[in-house]
Amino acid sequence: MTNTGKLRFGLCCIFRQEPLKFRQVTAKTLQALPRKIQLERLSEVCLHNVRTLQKALDFVAENNIGAFRILSPLFPRYSHPEVGYIIEDLPDKSEIVQRFAEIRLFRQAHDIRLSFHPDQFNVLSSPRPEVVRNTMRELEYQGMLGEMVDADIINLHAGGTYGNKKDALKRLQKRVDILPQQIRSRLSLENDDKSYTPHDLLPVCQKLKIPLVYDVHHHRCLPDGLTEEAVTKKVIALWHSLGREPYFHISSPKNGWQGGSHAPHADYIDPADFPACWRNLTATVDVEAKAKELAVLRLKKDLAGC
Repeated sequence: MTNTGKLRFGLCCIFRQEPLKFRQVTAKTLQALPRKIQLERLSEVCLHNVRTLQKALDFVAENNIGAFRILSPLFPRYSHPEVGYIIEDLPDKSEIVQRFAEIRLFRQAHDIRLSFHPDQFNVLSSPRPEVVRNTMRELEYQGMLGEMVDADIINLHAGGTYGNKKDALKRLQKRVDILPQQIRSRLSLENDDKSYTPHDLLPVCQKLKIPLVYDVHHHRCLPDGLTEEAVTKKVIALWHSLGREPYFHISSPKNGWQGGSHAPHADYIDPADFPACWRNLTATVDVEAKAKELAVLRLKKDLAGC
């Protein structure tokens, strides 16, 4: 995917102002229902969410936003061990599959980059077999969705260090190596603000031949001696070696950089937090800000005025 000569900005999952809402249903609610009613409820919610995703991509295209992160529970409880299901179980399966085909074509026609970002409970480096099993189930689900909508990224954190970062990374590498191609071809790793820096993950990504999504905010919270310019250069080289467009994340600290925790995200991006070395790149930058679409549109305007 290319968007030659300019940055593409990404909107993450949900909206602040637009009347577009994705629906959810809890496992507890489903477990109180007979299986037939469970599937009817799930089918209704899944179809609503797919229709909403189409409307979200309409907004993205109309506003020249180049990427969209699809929320992980687009199909709620899909990989749950007790109330899980497959698309073929759903009464509305035919319309759901048809709308996915429409989304795939729309994405391609408008050159919108689609991604997934499994939540923090999905950890391939965990020493606990049940955590790894649950993670594998979730990745299989997101790989299936990725194939259906033509998403090219399933972005994952490396997880905890469990008292031995070296061993944790060995477990991560071993498990990535056995992932099905549908998942592995989309998998990326991301540096975080507590455990794993770009310095930790770049060698792993290079060995596994998977890309690194560089979160500059996390790097500022957890520095590793590498400059932003140096990491950006290494990350771009890695993505380009795989024939793909680089991917970055940007956010600003809610409490500013002077005091308190820097981890919580602000409503909007301070243009001063946008790395100067990213300005003229051909790359994707997901805007991780609480004001969602409003933050993306403001950042585009702010950077255009600089």
